[in-house]
Amino acid sequence: MGRRTVRAATLVAPGRYEVREYPMPDPGPGSVLVKIELSGICGTDKHTYLGYTTQYGGTGSPRTIPFPIIQGHENVGTVAAIGGDGRYVDFEGTPLQIGDRVVVGANVVCGRCYYCTHDFPYYLCERMVDYGNNMSAARPPHLFGGWAEYLYVVPGSFLVRVPDELPPDLAVLTEVMAVTVGLDRAKQMSAVPSEPFLWDDTLVVLGVGPLGMCFAMKARMLGAGTIVAVDLSEYRLAMARRLGVDHALNATQTTAADRLAFVRDLTHGRGADAVVECAGVPQVVPEALDLLRPGGLLVEAGNFSDLGDVAINPHRHLCSKSVRILGVGGEEPASYGPSMRQMLRYMRQYPALREFVSHRYGLDEVRAAVERSIAPDSMKVVIDPWR
Repeated sequence: MGRRTVRAATLVAPGRYEVREYPMPDPGPGSVLVKIELSGICGTDKHTYLGYTTQYGGTGSPRTIPFPIIQGHENVGTVAAIGGDGRYVDFEGTPLQIGDRVVVGANVVCGRCYYCTHDFPYYLCERMVDYGNNMSAARPPHLFGGWAEYLYVVPGSFLVRVPDELPPDLAVLTEVMAVTVGLDRAKQMSAVPSEPFLWDDTLVVLGVGPLGMCFAMKARMLGAGTIVAVDLSEYRLAMARRLGVDHALNATQTTAADRLAFVRDLTHGRGADAVVECAGVPQVVPEALDLLRPGGLLVEAGNFSDLGDVAINPHRHLCSKSVRILGVGGEEPASYGPSMRQMLRYMRQYPALREFVSHRYGLDEVRAAVERSIAPDSMKVVIDPWR
């Protein structure tokens, strides 16, 4: 390729970035080098930047961020080199060639632990590593995150080829959209005679940043009835309306009691059939449970980093209402391809989806990019390493 070094925005400690140069690696057998086109900023990236450095707390293998790291696990790019014999097949069985556009799976599992061998979701793997999160840039070949010109894809990873018609500013949303597999899995939680998420159900999404917005879109794709979005940002609520949400409630202008009354008014006093919590703050969880009807479903997808505890009432919130709670710790590899194809179809019905990426920044602007992603007047902020 003629290059000897690769530039990467490196988080050396919470709140402190350095743009460093690393040696350009040659991929070994089973590895791929991907030239990054766009890399998204996730809520987890923001939390790490702010100093919340413990992930997977409560599991048998909690992890502390091993600084320095190159962040970025929502990655789309082109295959620049393939190691070994030059052959590589994507997750859906498509042979890949140099120049193909791909999305890189965010995680690499061991394949040998109890959870891997018993068909649990990948994110329960006891020895999982995550691009952009817990792979240290101090270890060669260093390039384990997407906020860099190139990403080194290690053996055991998976890639998915991007449909030709899908623009990069939507392909970069694939990992986020794939997390909405939680609504698909809700179909499997039938502890009472009715399914937990049915055609024409009322759904409330608490927090319509990128993840919450993707859940709202996925619910519309699955046949939801009335969708209510709640957020602190009028900017994001306006985008939610343009992408298919029926009602938008500004949390700065309403109280929890107001919002509960509104939802019960919509549902003849019952409450929402399902609530998805994507606000990313523990204090929202009791309200999510209050908003549910008896027998309803809470999809908890917003608290990946450990932001502390919150009090709930086991009688009032859980037992007396017979609610179900589905914790979503990530996506599933098989949901990447369908997510891209569904976004391509959804784009035709809702052209505003092309505006989902609201801001782009280069590597030298990484701190400003993360700060912008925290601000209420942004949707999806991405890093373009070639900007």
